[in-house]
Amino acid sequence: MDLPSSVDLQKLREAVSSGRFEWRKHVLQRLASRGIPQSHVVDVLMKGEKIRDYSDDKPFPSAVFLGWIDTRPIHVVVAFDPKSNWGYIISAYEPDLEHFKPDFKTRRPS
Repeated sequence: MDLPSSVDLQKLREAVSSGRFEWRKHVLQRLASRGIPQSHVVDVLMKGEKIRDYSDDKPFPSAVFLGWIDTRPIHVVVAFDPKSNWGYIISAYEPDLEHFKPDFKTRRPS
């Protein structure tokens, strides 16, 4: 299912595959504490599904991706600057069933 795009999927993946992205300090700390290798985050961005678009985020639009590493679901939040074609990896985490339905795409009501 393609969502209306604020983060251009093709341009984001081109940026990631050519190294035009950066890790925000926060995400590197979280990855270490959550046991998520950086390579898994890149895999999710390259092969995962965009499940949410935040076109109004500032300073750049952002999106949430869902990917699977073996049987482990991973969400990755990325912002993308369409003018410079540069990505910013903001966060990555394993979604849980307390906050998401079993498809790991749909948030449960709070």
